[in-house]
Amino acid sequence: MDWITGIQKAINYIENNITEELDYEAIAKESFSSSFHFQRVFSILCGYTLGEYIRNRRLSLAGTELARGREKVIDIACKYGYDTPESFAKAFQKFHGITPSQARSSGANLKSFSRLSIKISLEGGSIMNYRIEDKPAMMLTGYKRRFSGEPNNKKDQDHYFACENRVLQYILEGMSREHENTYQVLTNFDSEGYDFYFAYQLPSWILEDFDEDLGEMAKKFEHLQIPAGQYLVCETERCEYPTSLQDELRRKAVSEWLPTSGYELRQAPEIGVIHWFWEEGNDKVNHSRYCELWIPIEKR
Repeated sequence: MDWITGIQKAINYIENNITEELDYEAIAKESFSSSFHFQRVFSILCGYTLGEYIRNRRLSLAGTELARGREKVIDIACKYGYDTPESFAKAFQKFHGITPSQARSSGANLKSFSRLSIKISLEGGSIMNYRIEDKPAMMLTGYKRRFSGEPNNKKDQDHYFACENRVLQYILEGMSREHENTYQVLTNFDSEGYDFYFAYQLPSWILEDFDEDLGEMAKKFEHLQIPAGQYLVCETERCEYPTSLQDELRRKAVSEWLPTSGYELRQAPEIGVIHWFWEEGNDKVNHSRYCELWIPIEKR
């Protein structure tokens, strides 16, 4: 079964059971893939997580039913998986901008979130530099924030996160021997979001006395053990701000390379390595920056 047919079958399964309790393993089974692989591919291609899609579809349908005025609010809330009228009202207002009671009024403005339908379009025909590498285990040290949604839709959240925590970045940069390499780690993906780390690779002798040297400040950092494994390694073009190209590179790898590769996504951290060369007044150096995207993969 090809991947387009598999994703469409999974979407059909969701829609046919939208008022039931949906099991993500069962959804992924429809596409003949693992739950992790399906959820990551879905979110990368669609720009929102599987959980967001299901929630938005339910709230959209609930709005349509409320506008008809035939059923009680509590009955519609239960129908679409909400335990209490209060939790339903909160989610409904966040999505539609009005309360369930207001939705019954004539002329109420409601939002529609349409059903997904897979359409075939001509893509590709472009060059993507990549290689498949077996990476050894490694230890990274960094600080994190939990983001909701999908990395492709985070806009400038990671930029603001970096600016807000610049002191922490400078501490790690000063301890690292790789001053021009910064690691961005995306991990702990679920149906609602993921953890985002700024991290550095520190020498072993620094790690030995890390907690003692930093004291209370050490509590602001975490040590990430990255397991050994196989990665699809893609590179952005050389430019002044290559981080802006990462999201499109990820989407391109998943939509164009992955379907015919014989690989699927492996449940492990995704790593972005930023090669941030800088020399004051030297445009040639400053425009030679690039990012590597390490996407964990395994044979199907």
